[in-house]
Amino acid sequence: MSTLSNSNPETKQRNLADYHPNIWGEYFIQYASESMELDQNIVTQIDTLKSHVRNMLVAKSEKPFEKVKLIDSICRLGLSYHFEKEIDEVLQHIYKSYVENGEIILEDNLFSLAVLFRVLRQHGFYVSPNVFTKFKDEQGNFNETLIMDVEGMLSLYEASHLIVHGEDILEEALAFTSTHLEFIATESSHSLAAQVKYALRQALHKSLPRLEARRYISIYEQDPSHDEILLTFSKLDFNLLQSLHQKEFGNISKWWKELDFSSKLPYARDRIVECCFWTLTVYFEPQYSRARKMLPKINVMLSLIDDTYDSYGTIDELERFTEAIERWDVIVSDDLPDYMKLLYKSFWNVYEEIEQAMIEEGREYILNYYKKEFKKAVQAYMTEARWLNENYIPTTEEYMRVSRTSCCYSLLILASYIGMGDKVTENIFKWVTNEPKIVNGAANICRLMDEIVSTEFEQKRGHVCSLLDCYKKHHGMSREAGIQECQKGVAIAWKDINRDCLRPTEVPMDFLTRALNFSRFMDVFYTDKDNYTHAEGLMKTYIKDVMVDPIPI
Repeated sequence: MSTLSNSNPETKQRNLADYHPNIWGEYFIQYASESMELDQNIVTQIDTLKSHVRNMLVAKSEKPFEKVKLIDSICRLGLSYHFEKEIDEVLQHIYKSYVENGEIILEDNLFSLAVLFRVLRQHGFYVSPNVFTKFKDEQGNFNETLIMDVEGMLSLYEASHLIVHGEDILEEALAFTSTHLEFIATESSHSLAAQVKYALRQALHKSLPRLEARRYISIYEQDPSHDEILLTFSKLDFNLLQSLHQKEFGNISKWWKELDFSSKLPYARDRIVECCFWTLTVYFEPQYSRARKMLPKINVMLSLIDDTYDSYGTIDELERFTEAIERWDVIVSDDLPDYMKLLYKSFWNVYEEIEQAMIEEGREYILNYYKKEFKKAVQAYMTEARWLNENYIPTTEEYMRVSRTSCCYSLLILASYIGMGDKVTENIFKWVTNEPKIVNGAANICRLMDEIVSTEFEQKRGHVCSLLDCYKKHHGMSREAGIQECQKGVAIAWKDINRDCLRPTEVPMDFLTRALNFSRFMDVFYTDKDNYTHAEGLMKTYIKDVMVDPIPI
């Protein structure tokens, strides 16, 4: 029996969105399991291969580029989580031996230097981009002869995405390589055309680790110089993790089915599998299995609450729901309409699950940080609902201040730390709630990329004004000019994120990586359209690649 009645006369006044139904049905429920044990035969096989690869990593070598390329392959194949200590030690040695005052002191070709630059920066080591000045002519432009070196150009293109503020040479490198690589991508006969085309759509630094592993395994296999042990290891490891993730998806899907929101709250997006996948892109490693039990539930509750504010609730109902969240007590939900009671009690059950886990760990202090951020997000939803109700168009600054909170990325980044175990201290929560640049950058990317791709769909119904509307009213900008401003904001945010990931970092890299991965999710799934809301295309394809189809051994 539906909690909502479409015959209710008030329903006709609500701003209903036309969301497509759940495209996965009960597919993942078949994997639901109490046991999270991994196949011990495969684990044993992997351990043997892992030992071989560790020996390759730590073996002495006078060829730094060979070591760096090995590390790059290990990372792209999705295996770096096995060797974090060894990789760090090797790169520390290379950095001390071949970098002076930030300057790389090796003479080599564009390809090798760009890979070295990118790998060091990706692991937090600052190296100066001045190493690329040697590839410029007397006029200060990049040499046109580089156009023939497609591998080098592609490597420089990928390196330029690690840019921080004030690095004009990397701005120039990105423009130069993008222009010439776009031409190469159209030459289907070129051996690297497919890789170039993909890179132009999805830069390596902004790609998601599981997706990159799935894609790169097949590229690495085609490389005549590939290492057979490393290749086999990557395939077995990918499939083993996939079986663990399938069980996790199955258990969350089972929980979701029992709530039966698709019939009880039919106005909302039914995206539980997509929420699970979103979480998997934030952390896929086995040690974060517990965190992956919590974060999808938080994310899907926020999605439901967001749709309630955006697509269904009347202003009076929303004011009451906001007040109930403010008071943070399950009893207050008795004053809400039936559908909101269901939503509030379900949200509350998720909170109690987190509360119980934190009490057991003796870390109740986390709950206060979580509550505060959750309330801020709901207050932002309410502000936007009032704007819609009053037909108010705020200034661009006012809009961004509120909508950066309502996109919930600050809350989700904080929530992603809750299940990460003993390594999380209260200082991490103090840091994340103090608006560090990397967290603000991730929230800006989320908001601005969503603005660019979602506005037309949302304006088909009554919806709060967009940032593009604010640009138009207060700055007289066209839609195209407004989009360009959003894109500039995204570029600035990425520079902030890249800067915060350089050593010495304010908090351990493990925590910065979560914010980085949240940003990567937006780059992958919100570049052309909102693939969370419209999940039947790219999102479905990628979930199938990572979660449905094993890699043939």
